[in-house]
Amino acid sequence: MLIGKIQGAQTTHSAMGTVMTHKVFGTHQAAALPAIVQEIGRIEALLSRFIPTSEISTINARAGMESVPVSFETFEVLSKSLELSRACPGCFAVTIRPLVALWKIGAARFSVPDTRSIQQALSLANDQDLALDQLNMTAGLRRTGQSIDLGGVGKGYAADRVAEILRDFEITSAFSNLGGNVMTLGAKPDGSPWRVGIQHPRNKDLLIGSVSAANQSVVTSGDYQRYAANRQGERFHHILNPTTGYPSQSGLVSVTIISESSQTADILSTMLFVAGIEKGLECLKKFPETEAILIDQHIRVCVTSGLKYRFQPAEGVDVSFVH
Repeated sequence: MLIGKIQGAQTTHSAMGTVMTHKVFGTHQAAALPAIVQEIGRIEALLSRFIPTSEISTINARAGMESVPVSFETFEVLSKSLELSRACPGCFAVTIRPLVALWKIGAARFSVPDTRSIQQALSLANDQDLALDQLNMTAGLRRTGQSIDLGGVGKGYAADRVAEILRDFEITSAFSNLGGNVMTLGAKPDGSPWRVGIQHPRNKDLLIGSVSAANQSVVTSGDYQRYAANRQGERFHHILNPTTGYPSQSGLVSVTIISESSQTADILSTMLFVAGIEKGLECLKKFPETEAILIDQHIRVCVTSGLKYRFQPAEGVDVSFVH
């Protein structure tokens, strides 16, 4: 959620299963907008598991049989995802698709999978079975039934590419909201930083606060974004723990990451959500210049010290700062 209205060239479109908005300021702003929309479409065609001809779909279709040639971009997205996930083992997996398919969060007829099915799907969610060959530029999954889901990283990579495209058009002030993944390029035209609102995880009409950002991305993962309930009224959200096979129960309900890399922020927001406050903050130390806003199930807000003068809590919200 972005606060404030300033004149500029703007466009809204649908891609990657969400609504995206881009606003740019500069001499070439009108030409930049269709270029970034086209670029996002190109990335979606490359990385989406929903598109049968995508490189990710091709890898999934050949799981257990052979590795397939991939573009440098796909290889880099997969490589960086594996690299970042090692910073917080057991909290993020690109091979989590069998679990995602099993849980069917958001489906019209939701039901909790049985333990045996969860264990079977869990055995397939293993990033060690993703074989990447940099020399031959190939990627493959070692076992039949395995599959990749880049839902936790695709929008982040797209946002980073949007920033690069905008710089090519000599744009120095812009923001893009890719379905909750907010990328800021430069500051506002008046020189002040952008202010990005952080949604209250239990009231969609309220903000928990806002954070200022310039040349950074602000990415949030929350249990309120997609969830379902069973007949007993139990609530199940879409962020699955790749170690247990169940929706994460770390005590956190919302994690916002602020980083220069949107792809990094995208992955870290999921990783820290699954890790919980203590383990998550320890993992975050491996990423200098990256900040976080963590909200637990009691709506207690924990903010890293680098945001002390950049995070503005909403009225009545108590905040604790941590190093």
